[in-house]
Amino acid sequence: MSSLADFQNSIYLQGLGDVRPALPTDLTRLEGLAERSLSAQAFGYVAGSAGTGATARANREAFDRWRIVPRMLRDVAERDLSVEVLGTAMPSPVLLAPVGVQSILHPDGELAVARAAAAEGVPMVLSTASSYSIEDVAEANGEGPRWYQLYWPKDRELAVSFLERAKAAGYTALVVTLDTFTLAWRPRDLDQAYLPFLRGIGVANYFSDPVFQKAIGGPVTDANRDMALLHWVANFGNPSLTWDDLIFLRDHWDGPIALKGIQHPDDARQAVDAGMDGVIVSNHGGRQVDGAVASLDALATIVDAVRDQATVLFDSGIRTGADVAKALALGAKAVMVARPYAYGLALGGQAGVQHVLRCLQAELELTMVLAGITRPSELSLETLVRA
Repeated sequence: MSSLADFQNSIYLQGLGDVRPALPTDLTRLEGLAERSLSAQAFGYVAGSAGTGATARANREAFDRWRIVPRMLRDVAERDLSVEVLGTAMPSPVLLAPVGVQSILHPDGELAVARAAAAEGVPMVLSTASSYSIEDVAEANGEGPRWYQLYWPKDRELAVSFLERAKAAGYTALVVTLDTFTLAWRPRDLDQAYLPFLRGIGVANYFSDPVFQKAIGGPVTDANRDMALLHWVANFGNPSLTWDDLIFLRDHWDGPIALKGIQHPDDARQAVDAGMDGVIVSNHGGRQVDGAVASLDALATIVDAVRDQATVLFDSGIRTGADVAKALALGAKAVMVARPYAYGLALGGQAGVQHVLRCLQAELELTMVLAGITRPSELSLETLVRA
């Protein structure tokens, strides 16, 4: 049986021909390389965090508070990292998180990511704020598994149109981001006076939408571009949403729904009560609330709160295979990775994204088997100790 860890062997074998990886296999090094490669505006937008960056730092520090306890003399010859999450089969419990405006990183943006995800069999979650349309990304993704992430606009007719387009284009699960009804105070972007959306980047799904176009009197052209951007500003976030509004989603989406941005167990319980299929423990990579709880610190209490009534996923801070293992041991069924693959995209396009996925999954498998574990379901609190 093929193994995700075979990627390690392929690297060593290529080394016999004096061929080395084009990008580092230590994914924590990608950020520094991306900073040297990208414009200050593009890098700042992706790497930046809310306020002082305290939450982003806390996300990483939280992983250091847990240590894996390897177990010996366990038969780990046969291993299987595959899982099924929200009806989607995947080779490992790793997904590509929604990341907007990817064309500021690479001209092919989400198209390259979609091709990379399909090539590796890994689900991608397309952001509403993508540089390419729902349909174009689906075409690039082909038969690959894909989910759609919704930034819930004020215009409900527009929201329904987004959902209908996503369903028609083969996106099977819906991720609803709750924590970004307005943008946080992000000094890196503010110091550059840079918001890509106001420059027409990351608005492809809006500009291509028939409901959006109807509202501005027709397709977006140079003549009405400013009007289109103002209409985007008026519709992007909806601060008046409440738990009661989730009924609307259920009425217009017949697949699995996961709420992203859950950080409190009471909110997780309310998600279950509202009939949601999943919750994603996330603080948006530290991009929204400065000084917020680290996602990993919130994970276990949320798992306890929902028990088996909803699927718990995790993001914010994942950089290594060991990080993935720790999040799974604390109860997540799968994790989403964002900045590492964004940096891979910036540095190598589709190949860069595939490199990140292969490294992360190979390291996860090796971490697990060296700890005496052959399947994600075997990871538990017994795998860890507090540092």
